[in-house]
Amino acid sequence: MKVYTWKQLFWAMCLVYIPVVILGLLTGHLLEFLLVATVLHIAWHYYFLKKLNDWLWVSKSTVLPPGKSVWEHAYIGIHNMQQRYRKRHKSLANVISRFREGSEALPDAVVVFKKEGEIVWCNHLAQFQLGFKWPEDAGENITNLIRHPDFVEYLRSNSYQDPLDLISPINSEKLLEFRVMPYAKDQRLLIVRDVTSYRQMDENRRNFVANVSHELRTPLTVLQGYIEIMEMSAQDDPRQLKTVRVLEQQTARMCALVEQLMTLSKIEGAASVDFHECINTAVLLTQLENEAIALGRKKSLSINFVVDPKLSVVGDEMQLRSIMANLVYNAINYTPENGNVKVLWKRIPEGAYFCVMDTGDGIAPEHILHLTERFYRVDASRSRDTGGSGLGLSIVKHGLSHYDSELDIESNIGEGSQFSFIISKAYLC
Repeated sequence: MKVYTWKQLFWAMCLVYIPVVILGLLTGHLLEFLLVATVLHIAWHYYFLKKLNDWLWVSKSTVLPPGKSVWEHAYIGIHNMQQRYRKRHKSLANVISRFREGSEALPDAVVVFKKEGEIVWCNHLAQFQLGFKWPEDAGENITNLIRHPDFVEYLRSNSYQDPLDLISPINSEKLLEFRVMPYAKDQRLLIVRDVTSYRQMDENRRNFVANVSHELRTPLTVLQGYIEIMEMSAQDDPRQLKTVRVLEQQTARMCALVEQLMTLSKIEGAASVDFHECINTAVLLTQLENEAIALGRKKSLSINFVVDPKLSVVGDEMQLRSIMANLVYNAINYTPENGNVKVLWKRIPEGAYFCVMDTGDGIAPEHILHLTERFYRVDASRSRDTGGSGLGLSIVKHGLSHYDSELDIESNIGEGSQFSFIISKAYLC
């Protein structure tokens, strides 16, 4: 149907009132005829307005009521608008239905709530993991049902980059991981996952590594003692002496691996670090410098430490030493003869900056993202030659996590590498 225009409306008015005006002029009763025509015209409009009102609010029929002139256009327009609304409503209902079906299929509890905390919807798993009751809890504030102070603070922080681990509110033996993310307009989506088994497996792995490493120390110490005795008795036999020294080298490598495993287990197992102890970083780096010079002397390396003697940080000295030592030792081990290793420890606006630069062979870009993974090695044969275990950078990564810091790696093939991190001003002393 075409749009009812102002022109059409004007001619419709003319069709009604021109005959009335002509008749009034001919009879001499123009005002009386205009008054009667106007009253009848208004009554006619009110009649169709009443039919429209009954159709909208009383009748449940979708059949259009009969209309004339402008009212026919109005009825059809409203009917078409209703049809479009029904289609949009049906489409939206289908989307919501698919969302709910998908949410029910997830292995996680899902809760949709408003920014102020009012619960909009939750799936069945939320009822089992969080103790929600649906639809009874619809409109309830989520902090009234999950009352843990850490969760309340987590919601108020509006910082949801990291998940929150909490004991289940209905089962103290279960550990749940809470993730919140913005959803739609002024709404939040809460996803809760049962991570009890994952955390237990991780804890069992750490305990296993720590126990095995601890148990290996004693037999390795005994083995080293016997190898020293064998070395003294084999001084006159070159072939036997060569064999003994290979044994000594591999035993030393195994001891270093055990020590690194134990260090990594301690760092991973430490839930937090005591940041009340101020570490004399200058003394620690002086010790590392002496060790680095001794190690680099075999390859005629140039070792240069630039240290701010007044810059110190708080924390665990063992962890900080492991972080710095692994970076320095890696640079020495992977820098060829007559190369350079430079270490910086200085104050910058963001805090304390530690950097180790070497003139080694460099690392290809595809390896850089994996360097901090356990036992990852760019070149396994070369790592065996240098005594590398693939754990050093993993220790650095976990140690820096206690300082809310990350390891930054820059490297170019044939030009060398640079490993650095920043400890924020909050940890300076």
